[in-house]
Amino acid sequence: MADTPVNPEAAEYVYRQVADHIAAEIAAGDLRPGARLPGERALAEQYGVAIGTARRAVQELRDRGLAVTLPAKGTFIATPPSEAESE
Repeated sequence: MADTPVNPEAAEYVYRQVADHIAAEIAAGDLRPGARLPGERALAEQYGVAIGTARRAVQELRDRGLAVTLPAKGTFIATPPSEAESE
């Protein structure tokens, strides 16, 4: 990503900036429930951050209930509770 939304000079943690950007893409409908997120290495490269930062951003998304990681499968955008309950 050439025009990265991450600003290492900002007062907010970089991992949170990455998580916020991905959360905004989810809210805008650019990332839909069930969509697979790139791997941590790819995310790190995309956002120009260390792999540990990308890993922490993914953890933040899981903590917010926005993503689910399935071992040996990857990380996916979670289905919002209201949609999951109606199925």
